[in-house]
Amino acid sequence: MPVITTIDDLKRIYERRVPRMFYDYCESGSWTEQTFRDNSSDFDDIRLRQRVAVDMSGRSTKSQMIGQDVAMPVALAPVGLTGMQHADGEMKAARAAEKFGVPFTLSTMSINSIEDVAGFTDAPFWFQLYTMKDQDYVARLIQRAKDANCAALVITLDLQILGQRHKDLKNGLSAPPKLTAKTIANLATKWAWGIEMLSAKRREFGNIVGHVDGISDASSLGAWTAEQFDPTLDWSKVAKLKEQWGSKVILKGILDADDAKMALKVGADAIVVSNHGGRQLDGALSSIRALPSILDAVGDQVEVHLDSGIRSGQDVLKALAMGAKGTYIGRAFVYGLGAMGQQGVTEALNVIHKELDTTMALCGETNVANLGQHNLLVPEGFEGRWQ
Repeated sequence: MPVITTIDDLKRIYERRVPRMFYDYCESGSWTEQTFRDNSSDFDDIRLRQRVAVDMSGRSTKSQMIGQDVAMPVALAPVGLTGMQHADGEMKAARAAEKFGVPFTLSTMSINSIEDVAGFTDAPFWFQLYTMKDQDYVARLIQRAKDANCAALVITLDLQILGQRHKDLKNGLSAPPKLTAKTIANLATKWAWGIEMLSAKRREFGNIVGHVDGISDASSLGAWTAEQFDPTLDWSKVAKLKEQWGSKVILKGILDADDAKMALKVGADAIVVSNHGGRQLDGALSSIRALPSILDAVGDQVEVHLDSGIRSGQDVLKALAMGAKGTYIGRAFVYGLGAMGQQGVTEALNVIHKELDTTMALCGETNVANLGQHNLLVPEGFEGRWQ
């Protein structure tokens, strides 16, 4: 067992172990990848205030996200194709999250199905919904999430049209991988991954295959999904989806103060400041730079979470101190999953928790609820001066 002290340690193992197309799917953004890079690097511009001679005993990172008790205000974000990063990836990530005491969010584009994850875990998980043109399929998908006792519906708003990700196109990304000369050569070097995948419960999109007429293989699935993302999604449709769900709704993909106000009007229980990990609108602001204006717009009228760019417990602390009530990790847990399966996800959570706890103490705080702007040194003009 290697000594894991940072998320980057897991990333190095992950890159060696997982086929290139799935590594590139995780570790890339759209177009020039400017926003993908900024999501992480912009955290570096924020400094921390060290405080001393403070009683650091009795620390607690426990909190709540949408009324749910959490061991720390960090959820596993919805990530498509997670079951291609490691055999039964969604099931194993969900179990790791459950044991640690943080929420797990299952993607519509997961390999393991809603029912697979529900049968593998005891704690209610969250389900992320992509709105599709096939309204009957969407209605049945929502009902399946209800039947699985999912605790929240996370509606992604920023993928009505797919942002171009150059690496995915050049790699011929598919699940399972298409056996070309290039992929066969790469898969031959990933034999441990391949052996595990032979025993996987699924190797295709479990929430779609078998639930849509005419979808029987990767080629028919690819054609269907390429045409199905709903470009007509608007706030009236969001309101209808919320009504259809009838329970807690989180709206993901908010990056503008005006959109945050609209999310408030439709009655969201929480909003997620997110740019889809830099995989949609390249050139958009990083999530951490967009956060202050959104908080100014909605105040404490709705719970504000942050996603995109978090790679450490210090990033989590900075987001919380800026005013977010919760955070999400996507790539950080995928690195762990691809590196070591369920144990790797646990390692990722342990790393982030230790960094959060230690940094909180050195900032003179003993409870995440007390974190605030007073713990930070934010450079003048951090949000930018834009016309």
